[in-house]
Amino acid sequence: MSEHLIVGKQGEDLAANWLKNKDYIIIDRNWRSGRYEVDIIATKMDCLHFVEVKTRSSFQVAMPEQKVNGGKMKHLKIAAMKYLELHPQWKMIQFDVLSIVLGNNKAFYYFIEDVF
Repeated sequence: MSEHLIVGKQGEDLAANWLKNKDYIIIDRNWRSGRYEVDIIATKMDCLHFVEVKTRSSFQVAMPEQKVNGGKMKHLKIAAMKYLELHPQWKMIQFDVLSIVLGNNKAFYYFIEDVF
């Protein structure tokens, strides 16, 4: 497995644990519909959260959240619509980005809520 895939998987594991510690309930991870994917689907206080996770292994490159561009958000919205077709009971939804930088044996988190 290539290094960027290993870092991405590690970041998603850290993100799931971080969200759980913030009282989110993880419903699904890496949910797919065709070529569209949501990294984490979670709920908190009757709101369904579609969370895009971006992880980098150092501060030397651009911050991870800068990689969430318009195209990525469009794909996230399409995936969310497909998920909601299967689960129409959700009335409140939110799109979030969780940015993680790994460095010095620590993880640094930056959570951007309600990005739309």
